[in-house]
Amino acid sequence: MSESTRLNVFKTYKLYVGGKFPRSESGRVYEVSDSKGKWLANAPLSSRKDARDAVVAARKAFGGWAGATAYNRGQILYRIAEMLEGRREQFVREVGEAEGLSKSKAAAVVDAAVDRWVWYAGWTDKIGQIVGGANPVAGPFFNLSTPEPTGVVTVVAPQDSSFLGLVSVIAPVIATGNTVVVIASEKAPLPALSLGEVLATSDLPGGVVNILSGKADEMGPHLASHQDVNAIDLAGADAALAKELEIAAADNLKRVLRPQPVDDWNADPGTTRMTAFLETKTVWHPTGSLGAGGSSY
Repeated sequence: MSESTRLNVFKTYKLYVGGKFPRSESGRVYEVSDSKGKWLANAPLSSRKDARDAVVAARKAFGGWAGATAYNRGQILYRIAEMLEGRREQFVREVGEAEGLSKSKAAAVVDAAVDRWVWYAGWTDKIGQIVGGANPVAGPFFNLSTPEPTGVVTVVAPQDSSFLGLVSVIAPVIATGNTVVVIASEKAPLPALSLGEVLATSDLPGGVVNILSGKADEMGPHLASHQDVNAIDLAGADAALAKELEIAAADNLKRVLRPQPVDDWNADPGTTRMTAFLETKTVWHPTGSLGAGGSSY
């Protein structure tokens, strides 16, 4: 068949929930266009039921992921970076179309996103040394504080940084042992949905990351008030939506990370997004009698 008569094979974008690729339960889709208004694809318009299914998947995966060794989580995050590197050209094209960037600028964004995965992969077995430690107490006890993951985290992804911003809010959440339900950028969801295809083949257990596309103001309130969601990152929410979700999140005392203005997603992210979704467990253990002659243990 000649080039002129060959039919184009259009990609069908799907959600990523529980390690699988369902269409929206509602059957709805919406048009996604590039920065010039040219149609790119139809993306699933997630429903309240899709959001609930994503929370169920995230909760089911939490025990195994939180219980994995930090070293193993680091290996898996590094594997994600490897897989992204292998599909670099696809993401350069999708990011360029989504954000109206030249090929060279889109390539720089994708490279930065891959590097960001590697950076967080290196933190998985080190963050405990930063936020944990031995505490001095007045008595013959060891008093040790160690970080533990919060649980299921909902993330409203950045609207304007469809890939680097997305990676910058997902990676720290899962690096510390949490599982996540992500509401992708409404206007530019395609890089996020393609990321799901990478995660599915990168040793990441199904349900650790769940990616929904659609309207944050439609799904957000249900996730913010969901009793089995433990925390919410409002990175991509505008002021009105952020206030609404913060109020809803108070019902079961969710941890809330308020929107933080980010001028440049390339900047050093620091440890804020990792420590935002960690709890501290403190253990006391008797050391024995400490007398004038020294320790007895």
